[in-house]
Amino acid sequence: MTVDLDAIHAALPPMASTIRLVVSDIDGTLIGPDKKLAASTHQAARQLAKAGIALCLVSSRSAEGILRYHHELDLKTPFGALNGGLIVSPDDEILSHLVLSESAVQSACDTLSVHKIDTWLFRDHDWLIRDPGAYYVEHERKSVGIEPVVVPDFGPYLSGVGKIMAASSNPALLQRMEVEVGAMLTGQASVHRSSDYYLDITHKDANKGFAAKALAKRLGIPMGEVACIGDMSNDVPMLGIAGLGIAMGNASAEVSAHAHVTTGRNDADGWAEAMEQFVLPRAP
Repeated sequence: MTVDLDAIHAALPPMASTIRLVVSDIDGTLIGPDKKLAASTHQAARQLAKAGIALCLVSSRSAEGILRYHHELDLKTPFGALNGGLIVSPDDEILSHLVLSESAVQSACDTLSVHKIDTWLFRDHDWLIRDPGAYYVEHERKSVGIEPVVVPDFGPYLSGVGKIMAASSNPALLQRMEVEVGAMLTGQASVHRSSDYYLDITHKDANKGFAAKALAKRLGIPMGEVACIGDMSNDVPMLGIAGLGIAMGNASAEVSAHAHVTTGRNDADGWAEAMEQFVLPRAP
């Protein structure tokens, strides 16, 4: 089936004239491939604060994986972890929690296992894995700065799961699983890739659109005055409901179609460019 990207873009609501809140993805957006905040990003974040525009982070990462950047930017706002499955206060208190049903967790794990895709579970602040030698485990450990809990079997841990993450070096296979697992868990789960090598499975209401609305509500700001910025398919739910949707230059055409505007790449000061060009001129 051919998707009319021009029609998707044309159907977006008009761009907001005033922005009071920016909700930003992290990987592929706020940070570069080196997983660090650029000097330009620090400067743009300070300019947002000076202009009276709040900044909230939202990511498929665990809360611990977000706190590093939250602290580096000296943010005093809540943030969304696990694609919105957790809404967390600035002092790391869980404000809301959405979890998958045990049957959904079992079904997803069984399907991914059939395709020999490494699978992880996230329960509150714990990251559970079965194979510490799997290819992407060390990558994730270094990227987010947390240690996994190794368990021989997921059987005793099917309850309270906020996110299932599937990791594979085969992007085409993960793209296929996004469709197949998404269809299998229709009405039960939200299934989106957060990168070419990660697939996230969360509660049906735990997506970045839910997170953006929850964060805006806590700050008393209508969604019409919220800018959302991201680069992957799991960012689409927030881009499509934002007063100003911004796609990174490294986003696919499918993701960019859901945004009002496109900025530079995450490895070329694209986040700072977006704040300076599109957000700050709309300061209240």
